[in-house]
Amino acid sequence: MKRTAIYILIFVAISLSGCSVTKHIPPGESLYTGAEIKIQADSLVNRSQIKEVRNQAEELIRPKPNGTIFGLPYKVWFYYAFGEPKKSKGFRNFVRKRFGEAPVLANKRSVTTSAAIITSMANNEGYFRSSTSGELVVKGKKAKGVYTVFLKPRYFINETRFIIKDSSVFQKNFKLAATRTLLRKGDPYRFEVVKMERERVDQLLKRRGFYFFRPDHLIIKVDTNQSNHLVNLYVDLKPTVNQTSIKQYRIGNIYVNTDATDSLNADFQQKGGVKISDVRRTYKPRVFNDAIGFRSGMIYSSIVHDASLSRLINLRNFKFVKNRFELIPRSDSALIDVHYEMTPMRKKALRSEVTGSSKSNGLVGFQFGLNWSNKNMFRGAELLNIGVNAGTDIQLSGRKNDNINSYNKYNVTLDLSFPRFVLPFYRVNPSRNQSLPKTNLNLAYNWLQQRGLALNDDSTTFPYTQYVLTSATASWGYEWRPNPRVIHTLTPFSVNFLKPRNISQLFVEKIFESNNPADLLRYVRVLDTRLILGGQYTVSYTPQRRNSRHYLNLSGGIDIAGNIGSLFAKKGADATSPALLFGVAYEQYTRFDGEVRYYYDISPSLRLANRIVLGYGIPYGNSKQLPQIKQYFVGGSNSMRAFRARSIGPGLYRADSVTVSIFGYSSYGDIKMEGNTELRYKATNYINLAAFLDVGNVWMKKVDPMVSEYDVSSEFSKDFYKQLAVGGGIGLRLDFSYIKLRFDLATPFRKPWLPDGERWVLKEIDFSRKAWRQENLILNIAVDYPF
Repeated sequence: MKRTAIYILIFVAISLSGCSVTKHIPPGESLYTGAEIKIQADSLVNRSQIKEVRNQAEELIRPKPNGTIFGLPYKVWFYYAFGEPKKSKGFRNFVRKRFGEAPVLANKRSVTTSAAIITSMANNEGYFRSSTSGELVVKGKKAKGVYTVFLKPRYFINETRFIIKDSSVFQKNFKLAATRTLLRKGDPYRFEVVKMERERVDQLLKRRGFYFFRPDHLIIKVDTNQSNHLVNLYVDLKPTVNQTSIKQYRIGNIYVNTDATDSLNADFQQKGGVKISDVRRTYKPRVFNDAIGFRSGMIYSSIVHDASLSRLINLRNFKFVKNRFELIPRSDSALIDVHYEMTPMRKKALRSEVTGSSKSNGLVGFQFGLNWSNKNMFRGAELLNIGVNAGTDIQLSGRKNDNINSYNKYNVTLDLSFPRFVLPFYRVNPSRNQSLPKTNLNLAYNWLQQRGLALNDDSTTFPYTQYVLTSATASWGYEWRPNPRVIHTLTPFSVNFLKPRNISQLFVEKIFESNNPADLLRYVRVLDTRLILGGQYTVSYTPQRRNSRHYLNLSGGIDIAGNIGSLFAKKGADATSPALLFGVAYEQYTRFDGEVRYYYDISPSLRLANRIVLGYGIPYGNSKQLPQIKQYFVGGSNSMRAFRARSIGPGLYRADSVTVSIFGYSSYGDIKMEGNTELRYKATNYINLAAFLDVGNVWMKKVDPMVSEYDVSSEFSKDFYKQLAVGGGIGLRLDFSYIKLRFDLATPFRKPWLPDGERWVLKEIDFSRKAWRQENLILNIAVDYPF
């Protein structure tokens, strides 16, 4: 009863405030409250067509009324609530800008204009001879627009014919355009499709050398039949088109000026197939011979044109790249010269950055980094980046039995990228790819110190180093894009050497004192020197968006390690010992990964985002399970947000308080399944809201009790779906364009480690109980969207 009374009071207050809005409307004016659309349709028009026309008309009508709650213009109320601001700054002005909205006033001219636009839309959609009337209906201080659409039957395409007049080169290519016309028999007539058809023909002709052709050189004649509501379409060349526009052009000379700021001193020298002006000799000629797909004498193609320009920009050596074509002034030729004018970037740069982070496992930290770059290291547009980063993470919060840890870390990285395939005895020049292939060399050294708290004899705590883990990595790989929708990455060689150091005696004693024998296996597994020698291949595919409301991305890859190393390895001391390579145990496995992302725009402000992630690892030979840095985990700000990072699984496993106090949350598996879905709402230009649901877990492929800290309940089985964790929550995202801050508050819905029949915990949700909030509410603070 109390809640009902409160709701009634709120509603009455808003109603009264809504009434007070109209008293501020200037004399002789009315508050515009929206539009009403009436459709008087011919008997041949069906319901779906009426609905479609109504929806399109609603989108076209202007102006849009003020936003309302229960039909009341709450933003207008805020606009007037605190009076007219006397200063450009201050509280009143702030309220108006942030929460208020000026009233939209009714206007007869807008109604007349909107009626004409609706009529034009109906005719453009094939409802020929339709009309619309509009009037402004005023009641007191409010008014609405009333539109009546007189809808005639829709016309459909009967025939599309391209008018071919002779056997010239242009007419032969024009005839080819008819094979894939967008104006298909049986489709409804739509003026938008007619425009798209002209652009399609223009693009096809430009790909075949007709550089000076334009879409408006075409005319599409429409012949209607009122008795059967069919149209015949005739695609023809306008008689006023000049000969220059219908000539097929070839490339003459190709000019490249590497410094457009000094064009007066340009001195072009023939280098390969390109004339280059590079007074300072900054670049090797092959940079431009590789990037520019044109060659003297070849037929002009818009595909090569776009690809060449895109590749020059993607070299990341130039601020601006300008391109122009000049007709060679000879009446007996059809040649055009190509000119590229580049404005160079600064070659070297030093950048510093400071970042902060907050993680779902209670770790808060910061990191300082320096990055030095050279954009033309060996005069071949190579990009060199050398980075040094140092930081620390401190656990400021956590549950009662969580280990209070801190991490100190630094790393040094060297990344060198070549804009070409660096391969012995082989050279590739993909003349139509949107970007040049890349060869990437990556070197890195990482140092991680884990610290914990221990008790003195006098029961006071002191920090101590548990262990230091070092990692040295190196890789050599290739990346190429055969088209804008596909990206391939091949890394035939990668090596990762992990070595623990400075393992404290106190940490070892703590493990041996544990009443959980699996902790010793975990210790051996985590703090053992290992070598990973292998290679990877990944591919990403983003289909062309035929419907702007749908977006799909597919990616997958394979990671293989240890097979080549096994050819040179020495056998272990006994049958149970691993083989050694350079005196170090090496890993041997194959890992498959796949990810699907699908986004659907329900409306301009509402999007449904979905992701499915699958991973399957097969350890064999020298490995009983995947190395931990290659294993899968779920939980955390970019995964299952209702659970702490790496705290779920594998399977039904749940680390006890002793294990967590020693190692923290560190649950990994060889197999992964995860699904995420979000409903994202754009409230304002800066504020986005979300509601999300996450499902997933990890599993071991096989558990060997001699080397694994997990039991058989962690193995993947046919009952895997009974072991899925489920969580969900709400999110607030602040979008400042240059950075997106994300706050996701989540809670578990299903805990797989609980006994069967008790895993769903929805009934236990109790926001009023502090103990429940500490145990189950997880706040994730992150940058950018999770997917």
